Amino acid sequence: MKNRMHLSGLSLFSGAGGMDIGFTRAGVEVVSASDIDRDACLTYEANHSEGIIKCGDINQNLPDIRQFEGVDLVFGGPPCQGFSVAGKMNPDDPRSKLLWVFMKAVELTKPRAFICENVKALAVLDKWAEIRQKLFRFASQLGYTYKLIILNSSDFGVPQSRERMFLIGFRDIEDISNLEARFDRYKKPAPTVRDIVSPLGFAGSKNNQRVCNAKVTTAAKPVMRRSPYAGMMFNGQGRPLNPAGYSCALHASMGGNKTPIIDEEHCYFGQDSWVEWYHSYLMKGGEPLSLDAAPKRLRRLTIDEALRIQTFPHDYQFIGGQSSIYRQIGNAVPCDLAQVVAEVVQDFLSNPEVITPRPLLEREAKQLRLAI
Repeated sequence: MKNRMHLSGLSLFSGAGGMDIGFTRAGVEVVSASDIDRDACLTYEANHSEGIIKCGDINQNLPDIRQFEGVDLVFGGPPCQGFSVAGKMNPDDPRSKLLWVFMKAVELTKPRAFICENVKALAVLDKWAEIRQKLFRFASQLGYTYKLIILNSSDFGVPQSRERMFLIGFRDIEDISNLEARFDRYKKPAPTVRDIVSPLGFAGSKNNQRVCNAKVTTAAKPVMRRSPYAGMMFNGQGRPLNPAGYSCALHASMGGNKTPIIDEEHCYFGQDSWVEWYHSYLMKGGEPLSLDAAPKRLRRLTIDEALRIQTFPHDYQFIGGQSSIYRQIGNAVPCDLAQVVAEVVQDFLSNPEVITPRPLLEREAKQLRLAI
């Protein structure tokens, strides 16, 4: 934190607070947060200062957001289901329109910088090219120099291969051509799934009690890929995890048979992987085994393991039932990745040599008609 200024931040679509943890670690004081998920709001409140988060429809709360005009940062991840390849990719999904509510909040508060997180698909698919151009146009008309970058959590010490886009805009900095390169200095090796899971102990043990009871069954018509840890050899969308590698991206749909799978004997005792054996057997032309053939050593990722993979603090308190907690974890931005993003933004804002104060382009801003 040396040579860095103290920054204030407005958190939107805050969820359980994963992004906020990272920004707070980077020295940002969150002045207000908001989310519509009641359990997520209770979780946030249980771990952060009382009264900071406002629970409810952000459209209803927009008038109150104006009071934070002049805040240093506005950050958050509007719901991504409408853009995600894991969803229906429906541009008319009401949740997709919350992207423009985020930009409206930027217009109302005029922060020095904004950080908008979303799924990689929004940044790369031709299907969303018009949406991207509209985003860029809004940012430019509001007086921001911006850059769209894609980051993989595993490049920054997070044991999860999770690619996300970040649209980052600065009001008083005109040259951000080296923004992407700034992230390189924060890259570091990530621990493996085994590194994360082993210290907790077996599923159901003292430090790993919150288990997922969804049974692991083999698929009658497996979808094969070159890797044993891809494809669909088991029922549901929960893929097996390689203990010697990184986790796949954790999704909000965890809690049932969409929860990733761990082979405990392989993970804890170094025994030959049943998943790899079965994959090899199928690839050689073997017939799919009966649904109940999967051994008991195969089980679902627990809540405590998912927390660690998302780099939440070990003592972070979650409120709600099991499916709600899994959803809150899956919806979060990994805390350690969020911290890196916040620190890079801090680097830019703390360097007076690159700052060129300029007023917001009021005339152009008034021409905006942001869809809410």
